[in-house]
Amino acid sequence: MKNFTTKVTEVVKKIPLGEVRSYMEVASAVGHPKAARAVANIMAKNFDKTIPCHRVIRSDGSPGGYNRGGETAKKLLLKREGVVL
Repeated sequence: MKNFTTKVTEVVKKIPLGEVRSYMEVASAVGHPKAARAVANIMAKNFDKTIPCHRVIRSDGSPGGYNRGGETAKKLLLKREGVVL
């Protein structure tokens, strides 16, 4: 049985280039719709560059945190992928 973190990272890896998902959408995708904060915590601790954590944003459409340069870096990465917040 896969643990919660593994499930979350698998879902995030599948977010296509040029698209985003909210922390709540990711939580729902792994069967825990009320675990958005837990998803955010997992993304905050992610240092694996194969997991596109910059594609996970807040439900209100704002970028949320990013451990590799803050919100400005996150917005820039998303802009390069064609996403404007």
